[in-house]
Amino acid sequence: MQAEAFERQLVAIRRQLHENPELSHEEYETSASIRGWLADAGIRIVDYNLRTGVIAEVGGAHGGPIIAIRADIDALPIQEETGLPYASRVPGRMHACGHDFHTAAILGAALLLKEREQELPGTVRFLFQPAEEKAQGAVQVIASGALEGVRAVFGMHNKPDLPVGTIGIKAGPIMAAADGFAVEVEGRGSHAAVPEAGLDPIVIAAHMVTALQSIVSRNVGALESAVVSVTRLNSGTAWNVIPDKAVFDGTLRTFDEGVRVKVRDRFDRIIAGVAEAFESRAAVRWIAGPHAVINDAAWAQQARHTAESIGLTVVEPVPSPAGEDFAFYLKEAPGLFVFLGTGGPKEWHHPAFDVDERALPLGASFFAALAQDALERLTEESNRK
Repeated sequence: MQAEAFERQLVAIRRQLHENPELSHEEYETSASIRGWLADAGIRIVDYNLRTGVIAEVGGAHGGPIIAIRADIDALPIQEETGLPYASRVPGRMHACGHDFHTAAILGAALLLKEREQELPGTVRFLFQPAEEKAQGAVQVIASGALEGVRAVFGMHNKPDLPVGTIGIKAGPIMAAADGFAVEVEGRGSHAAVPEAGLDPIVIAAHMVTALQSIVSRNVGALESAVVSVTRLNSGTAWNVIPDKAVFDGTLRTFDEGVRVKVRDRFDRIIAGVAEAFESRAAVRWIAGPHAVINDAAWAQQARHTAESIGLTVVEPVPSPAGEDFAFYLKEAPGLFVFLGTGGPKEWHHPAFDVDERALPLGASFFAALAQDALERLTEESNRK
């Protein structure tokens, strides 16, 4: 396929997806479009009984190992403000995290591998995964059986702060564990003019929020990292009434499982201790998110070699404190998650987020080359045993 025609094809796919964003668990038309593009290319689609999302395969004619490449397909509940001619047609919905880019690039990798399918010493399974933004899609794909037999799994995220032609590859943690919390503080209502007759949950919650700020500064080592952010606090209905209850919630981000456990324990102790000091009660509810994304060192080394062989500039990326449910796949098989430079004007989840589409064929070429290199490596390892 001619390079210019291939790039135009990927751009057209990405723009169609961008114009028609669908939220997590609602990706019906997106899935139908992906099936259509795959079918047009003669790529086989495998039914794993997923409500949304698509699983496809290339290769396997000669047996051999199986690897997987994942793309996420869902959008966000954000009103687009890019002013692009192909901006979202759906009010309040936008591909503000670049999953349309991921899907188009990985579909491009499938198209490239299809052209040399008979040369592949194994199978490449493509996971067009729903509901990444809810951190639920990967679990559903795993439950469907789509990772059975997979020896290695690969994925990516676009990176607006890296220029086109650059790829971020590192061993170890690259994205954070992302847990949520909700705390309910029990008070006793009264007239605001006589606070001594009640028990003010707003004051108690304020002390808790302040005390929680000591966790990172005094319980997490200087060479470790964590983020504890309270992002919402709700209480009361009137200016002259002390309410019965206050509720606040937020998020915890960590890269190390030991730090994750320690911070959660310290969090629970602070909430319980402050509540006891004020003769109140409080309940903490944790919303467990994905684990940290921990890249396999051997696959990181392989990917660096692959990227350099096709002319990409490899950099050591700064790990992102954002969460990513690709982490669930890495609990099932070793693999790698990379950052592909897209030189965008805004960060993920911004209403004016966009990507430089010149990165599309680079992403497609990288994953096609990595798939072939990975299958050859795994085949050689099996032959040596």
